[in-house]
Amino acid sequence: MTSELPEFYFRVRENGATVFRVDTQNRQRRIDMNQIAVVNIRNGEIKPHGNHSLTDQEEAVIRDWMEERLTVLSTRDMDDIYRAVDYLNLTTQWAQSRASEEQLEDVTDALLLAMHDLRSVLVRKKADRLMKVRK
Repeated sequence: MTSELPEFYFRVRENGATVFRVDTQNRQRRIDMNQIAVVNIRNGEIKPHGNHSLTDQEEAVIRDWMEERLTVLSTRDMDDIYRAVDYLNLTTQWAQSRASEEQLEDVTDALLLAMHDLRSVLVRKKADRLMKVRK
């Protein structure tokens, strides 16, 4: 662990973050976190907090964080999808080898509807991509 704290702290929220400036330069040598902004990564909006006016440096740090955060979220999305593929395979194996009739009765309709919905979307999106290639 490093002994030096970062200058900014980002408290992650569902659509972005609350941004704080970290201050340790006070008499009590305690950590003060002063909110300076709220960030929405979906629409790229940065709202200064209260009467605070963001400096160019603060805004640059926030924009860099937003870019890094979008990369992290994108990576997580793809990881989740690959896990879903694995889980579908594990579910198939379970249904074939270990599931009781009662268990299958409980989940079959929900699984079939979800898989039908997914298949419909995937087929439509694949057709759209193929049509773009042909143009």
